Amino acid sequence: MAQTLHEFIKSESVRLEEERKAIVAQQHELGNKLAELDRERAAIAAYEITRSGKFAQPKAPAAGRASRNRPASAGGRPGSKREALLSLIRENPSGLRRAEIFEKMGLKGDKRGEMSVSNALTALSKRKQVTRQNERYFIGGA
Repeated sequence: MAQTLHEFIKSESVRLEEERKAIVAQQHELGNKLAELDRERAAIAAYEITRSGKFAQPKAPAAGRASRNRPASAGGRPGSKREALLSLIRENPSGLRRAEIFEKMGLKGDKRGEMSVSNALTALSKRKQVTRQNERYFIGGA
């Protein structure tokens, strides 16, 4: 029996929707794999920074100033985020947008991590270690 135009369109619509769902699932899986690779690259960069000994030395808290009741290991070394950022930006000479940095560091959706990176980018900009042009961060001052 011949299919009517309406039946054909309906079956094609269902087929296309199923194909789209499969592609979105593949895209999600690839995104997870990419994020994992980026985390591994960031870990290697952090290792290389630590090994080279070029990270900032921790500063003692000022007298009479609270240390925010954080365990020493909770925040890591001051400056280590900045060094990791510099390394990441250095690896991308065409520059990186803030969202790309979050993604490559495996922090997308982690509000505390994103805030930490944003603060580090601001500090690096003030020190003219990075510059921002067209919403992209580059190594060096203007």
